[in-house]
Amino acid sequence: MLYRENGQFKTSYRADNAVFTIRQDQIAIALILLAAFVVVPALASEYLFRAILIPFLILSLAALGLNVLVGYCGQISLGTGAFMAVGAYAAYNFQVRVEGMPLIASLLLGGLCSTVVGVLFGVPSLRIKGLYLAVATLAAQFFVDWSALRLKWVTNGSDSGSVSVAGLQVFGIPIESPAAKYLFCLSFVVVFALLAKNLVRSNIGREWMAMRDMDVAAAVIGIRPVYAKLTAFAVSAFIVGVAGGLWGFIHLGAWEPAAFNIDRSFQLLFMVIIGGLGSIMGGFLGAAFIVLLPLLLDRLPAMLGIPMSTAMSSHLTSMVFGALIVFFLIVEPHGLARLWATAKEKLRLWPFPH
Repeated sequence: MLYRENGQFKTSYRADNAVFTIRQDQIAIALILLAAFVVVPALASEYLFRAILIPFLILSLAALGLNVLVGYCGQISLGTGAFMAVGAYAAYNFQVRVEGMPLIASLLLGGLCSTVVGVLFGVPSLRIKGLYLAVATLAAQFFVDWSALRLKWVTNGSDSGSVSVAGLQVFGIPIESPAAKYLFCLSFVVVFALLAKNLVRSNIGREWMAMRDMDVAAAVIGIRPVYAKLTAFAVSAFIVGVAGGLWGFIHLGAWEPAAFNIDRSFQLLFMVIIGGLGSIMGGFLGAAFIVLLPLLLDRLPAMLGIPMSTAMSSHLTSMVFGALIVFFLIVEPHGLARLWATAKEKLRLWPFPH
């Protein structure tokens, strides 16, 4: 009975349009951010940072960008890994070719380059949709993979397509320790999540959702399909490109085109579907599901005392993981975010049955 809004009166338009309108939500978010910025860096181990927290944050950011396109605008994309690769390689070129280029500026410029590529491959969405659009965006994956392997200037002369970065710093502060990398990624995720949350509640966000629900009706009431679809591709590609730069610079340090292959695109699409389409929270829930579940399944035989070879454990993990995804999509097709929203509504009404 603590989750109530009785007596919380809104006396201004600003209060009525707040991101979190219930005081309990505001307190909870403040406590979560305090724990994420203060408690976790002080207590977490290096393994926790490198294997779980940093990949979770970066993949959450990429899933957030993909959800803008798929969940809010209804445009299917299978080229997310390609947009991540564009962001990573473009940020690398800005970093090594421009003397004294700040790290944050390199990542943002990499996101802008990914935006250009995303808009170019989003042009087919003006004439096609559904499965045909998915195939068209899939072409971006093969084109970017070919470019990274064949165009030497993309990789600064590397024959294998692999590149590496070192000596990262922001405002003179080195980004070398796992805690520093975690805080750097966390800052990006918090800023972009807040921007995305406000963006989807704005006029352009409502245009995206109108195109998603029924594009013909949206065009009839005056929404421009060209503008709505291409802005969705642009915003999505920008966020995904920044996430790709973080994945290469912060998580990997050295990477090759295989780090952003088609498996990465499918992984991000699974995150959005499992987490919940059309939900900012869905990207975080889906990333947590994808990152944590394989680690748990890998450790489960040892925890239960079942002797099993490494190869058998790996294959069994893939089988169980795939079966759980299918089972979950059947049981709750609207994703984990829908379960979270339903639980909050029940909590607000408890103990009343209606």
